[in-house]
Amino acid sequence: MTEANRRWLDAGWGFVSAALPSGPARVIEIGCGPAGGFVPFLESAGYDAVGVDPAAPAGERFHQLSFEHYAPPEPVDAVVTCTALHHVDDLGLVADLIAAALRPGGVLVMVEWARERFDERTARWCFDRLPNGDEDGWLHHHAQRWQESGLPWPAYFDGWADAERLHRADAIVAALGRRFQTRSLAAAPYFFADLGIGEADERGAGVALTGVRYVGVVA
Repeated sequence: MTEANRRWLDAGWGFVSAALPSGPARVIEIGCGPAGGFVPFLESAGYDAVGVDPAAPAGERFHQLSFEHYAPPEPVDAVVTCTALHHVDDLGLVADLIAAALRPGGVLVMVEWARERFDERTARWCFDRLPNGDEDGWLHHHAQRWQESGLPWPAYFDGWADAERLHRADAIVAALGRRFQTRSLAAAPYFFADLGIGEADERGAGVALTGVRYVGVVA
């Protein structure tokens, strides 16, 4: 696990854990990634947790496939998803499957990225703070590609996001709102882990908060 991933998970765990029902409860994490995401945190806190991701690590707590192809053996108490839904092919289908996986009153806890709020001012602020030694990071990649493109930031970035078929956060929240009762929805810092700074530093910088923290409940 990279240091940036560790900082991200450590910072996100406070939000995730506060939104979950008390353990022991059954939890699915969608998009846990190769490091296992929040699953180790959940297990340590007494939850019966599994992670679902094509790139999930090996182990009985992980399923190496997309959530669209995963069939939970029984309804669960909570679903956690961290920066996964903006990548899915069929957002409506995945939202339906999440709702179907939860028991009545079950909770969805989502951390997402509002790519539509990543404006030029915020991009320049990020690029000016890129740490040395991480030239393969995604922010380094965009800093270099934008400079090479010669395009205005909106043309470069929106073109990339559209080509990648990344869902906007407002579309994700709208899809969830048709299936869940929203308990909370807030903008949050997003880039701090990659920049090696504190979450509070990003929040106080006056740049766009492109993180999204959402909690919804099955009706």
